[in-house]
Amino acid sequence: MYPDLSYLFHDLLGTPYDNWLSVFKTFGFFLALSFLLSAYVYYIELRRKSKENKFFTPIVEKVIEGKPVSAALPEILSNAFIGFLLFGKGGLAVQNSAAFAKDPADVVLSLNFHWAYGLLGALLLGGLAFWDARRKALPEPIEKNVNFWPHHRISEFTVWAAIGGVAGAKLFDLFDNWDDFIQDPIGMLFSGGGLAFFGGLILGFVAVVWYQWRKKIPFLPSADAVAPALVAGYGLGRVGCQLSGDGDWGIANTAPKPGWMSFLPDWLWSYQYPHTVLGDATMHTGPAMKIDAMTAIRMEGFSGRYPFMLEQPVFPTPLYEIMMMAVIFAILWALRRRFAQPGMIFFLYLSLIAVERFMIEFIRVNVQYEVFGMSLSQAQLIAISLFVVGLGGMFYLKKKGSAAA
Repeated sequence: MYPDLSYLFHDLLGTPYDNWLSVFKTFGFFLALSFLLSAYVYYIELRRKSKENKFFTPIVEKVIEGKPVSAALPEILSNAFIGFLLFGKGGLAVQNSAAFAKDPADVVLSLNFHWAYGLLGALLLGGLAFWDARRKALPEPIEKNVNFWPHHRISEFTVWAAIGGVAGAKLFDLFDNWDDFIQDPIGMLFSGGGLAFFGGLILGFVAVVWYQWRKKIPFLPSADAVAPALVAGYGLGRVGCQLSGDGDWGIANTAPKPGWMSFLPDWLWSYQYPHTVLGDATMHTGPAMKIDAMTAIRMEGFSGRYPFMLEQPVFPTPLYEIMMMAVIFAILWALRRRFAQPGMIFFLYLSLIAVERFMIEFIRVNVQYEVFGMSLSQAQLIAISLFVVGLGGMFYLKKKGSAAA
């Protein structure tokens, strides 16, 4: 496994472990790539729908060029605030380079701050915004009407999806680990770990829909466009889970590999996740440690960081989800032009991911709840709701389309 890029480059090029590349964590790297991939696929679909000119119309907005510096004050202040955060946290990372290399998220999300660097960053970025506003100012500002199509706002969609997604993933994870949250609310809230997929999906979706409502962008055509984008991003994000060994694995699997899988590598059936990102030598000095319901043991002959692997092999569920996401993406991509009724692709997406997640949860490590005599995880309960919504939505749109015809 590759908890950070130094481990990947060691296997590829033979470079030492734990060099400067250890700052770049594999999970975070693929998480960032997944947002970019989702944004790209979403942009392609929105642009295609805009060119077809069936459901989207441009929103005309007034743009003023050459505004006076006083009119740019909100932008100057926002840039100063961004500089304050970036430099303040950046200075903290430099000051605590060892802790940052070990776990960047814990440093970035902590309540600690380097105030001197923060003030320097505020002055620098705020000053640059002030200089740019003065440079663009004209004696007489010019007002123009500009057409904005939905795909022109893809950067704003991505920002709102990231904000809502991270907040939702963190919030739903806290619900699943409520006892730990009660014992250490600040530590749990600002820790770098603990993210629940459905929480990120739901609140990220709500944040984007709210922004689109403000900009008068039709919901169902936009939802159809985002469905394959969400699948592509989720699949790529699971690559980061698998490569880093972030704990999102399955239950113990000590059964022999079935005969029909004999031509496939053993790690597709069961895997022990060597160098799991959850096992750090600076945190765990004993011969073994507990990871959720699993026991991790120290790897023989390895003395660097991340020296642990699982004692028992488990189902590599991130791999299975990557493959299932590839299938779901292919289905949605092939059908995206077939349905005339807007919303059908989106509701089909909800149904497919609900089935996928409900099934995979049976072999995943998760928190179980007793519901009507059945043991189900939080994700399975949400999956049931999404499946009902998806199936009901498709039935309603088909009936509506038949009535219109």
